[in-house]
Amino acid sequence: MDLTGQLRAAILAQYLPHPSSVFLNSLITARSPPPPLPSLVATAKARLLAADLSSSGLLSTGSVPSFPPGVDAAATRELRLQRPVHVQVVDVENLSLSRWEQIEELEAVERGETTRGREVIRVTAEDDNENGESSAQTQTQRSSTRTPTSTGIRPAGKNATHRLVLQDCKGTKVFAMELKRMDSIGVGTTQMGEKILLKAGTVISRGTILLEPDKCILLGGKIEAWQRVWMDGRLARLREAVNEDESRR
Repeated sequence: MDLTGQLRAAILAQYLPHPSSVFLNSLITARSPPPPLPSLVATAKARLLAADLSSSGLLSTGSVPSFPPGVDAAATRELRLQRPVHVQVVDVENLSLSRWEQIEELEAVERGETTRGREVIRVTAEDDNENGESSAQTQTQRSSTRTPTSTGIRPAGKNATHRLVLQDCKGTKVFAMELKRMDSIGVGTTQMGEKILLKAGTVISRGTILLEPDKCILLGGKIEAWQRVWMDGRLARLREAVNEDESRR
């Protein structure tokens, strides 16, 4: 098997979307001699996970499955995917939190705050102590027995339910709901543009994909431009909804 074939096989073995031949050739010919295969795979993975599935030239369009017709029809009682479909996240919401709680969590992320149990650390504060360590570092050492969250959002409870909006390679957007709790899904944990592989047999009911741990593979990734737009837009929509509720009282 030539290097292009080896690279393609290694990418597909990691459940990534099917890459185009042009993309693979560009990676191989970018340097002479080409980098080792593991290096090529790592570069390809990073670029595929950061790409927009619906408009990227990195994918083999004829080899990347999309949602079947009528997938978002509310009248369809049950539909099962006949083959795996790669999708990307364009929205996520914790349905177990009130709107005010969602606003507070997103504002915590905006302020750059990290939550450790009952202790809040502003990671942007870089004041040095007499030993030359930052105050944030000192507090981290004193609280090493507590588990931090990297985003400033407390982890969603085990009984939380998240609703996502997923988009396939053709741009079709469909709601998705956790049927069983998955710790790797959550506001602040799930990134906009993150890739998910929906396995064959995934159930779609009344226009909503039912997410189960054994029916999907969370691949990671992020589209940087989408994340900031989503954060600003999400906060604006929540605040508008809260103001409307208060005006009705």
